[in-house]
Parts: sequence; C-alpha cells; structure tokens
Amino acid sequence: MSTPASPSSALLHFGDGEFAVLQPGAFVRCAVSGVAIPLAALRYWSTERQEAYAGPLEYMKALRDA
Repeated sequence: MSTPASPSSALLHFGDGEFAVLQPGAFVRCAVSGVAIPLAALRYWSTERQEAYAGPLEYMKALRDA
C-alpha cells in the first residue's frame, strides 16, 4: 500500500492586491513563522520582499525586523 503524496509548496509572485502562481502547489510558507498557509487563506504579503505572512501579527513583525 502506497502512502499519499504530501502537498507541495507553491511558488508565487506577489503583486499589489493579487498574486500570480508561478509553480502550482497547495500552500506557501510564512516568512516569519514558517507555518504553511493554504493559498485560499493567503491574505498578507509583501510585494517588495516577495514574502507571505500567516496573518497581520507576522506581517507587523517582519516590518519591525526589517
């Protein structure tokens, strides 16, 4: 019996208010916490840094640490 394939990470280009999928996948990783963010739940990112964030707290932490 084979094990199910684990979901893969997507590669995205982050724009203003939208993102483009460059490589399909189920999720991206938060640049601050490393948590997997399903693409349907992705709401926070930086266009300048091309990074995704799990939520507003992670986004603010990334700004403070810049």
